[in-house]
Amino acid sequence: MHVRTVTLAGALLTVVTTTACSSGTAKPAPTVTVTKTVTAAPGSEDTKANDGVLPMGTKKAINDDANDVHITVQAIEYQQPYKGPQPQKPDDFQGGDTWATISIKVCNISGPNISVSQTPWSLAYKDGTSIESTGLSGGDMPKPEFPMDKPVKAGRCASGLVAYPVPSGKKPERIVYAPDTDSTEWAITKS
Repeated sequence: MHVRTVTLAGALLTVVTTTACSSGTAKPAPTVTVTKTVTAAPGSEDTKANDGVLPMGTKKAINDDANDVHITVQAIEYQQPYKGPQPQKPDDFQGGDTWATISIKVCNISGPNISVSQTPWSLAYKDGTSIESTGLSGGDMPKPEFPMDKPVKAGRCASGLVAYPVPSGKKPERIVYAPDTDSTEWAITKS
């Protein structure tokens, strides 16, 4: 801190000396340019940087003013393969050979009760394919499970894991939340 005081005093002395030694010739007033750097707070929306795809962990506010529904949705983490206790290997008809999970959270900020489900959540791949939620729950599925068709009151949240049977040699690029026609997407980073 002492160094800053000395440096500041030296800068002020230079300005005072320069001003005092000026000749009588008028010089144009100096121009000052101010640059402001604005960065998004962690966890806030920034859809311009990545084609509308949010960074993992970002909360997305969804407001349906006509129905007085105000919620936030958040994809928190993607794991492939799921790192916890392994459920029974997916069956061939499910299309994958290992389990992946997404950790999600939905909060009812204000308004009437909402119903949450795993159904609107899916995985999207670069080649245009997607994997939908199986809707499987209970048994040896990864815990804690995100609920199926559960009412959530205003001021409360629901969170948990949704499991997907995925091919082990292929990783999705996005998590998609699409309850109706509008969708929200989060980028799955390569690891």
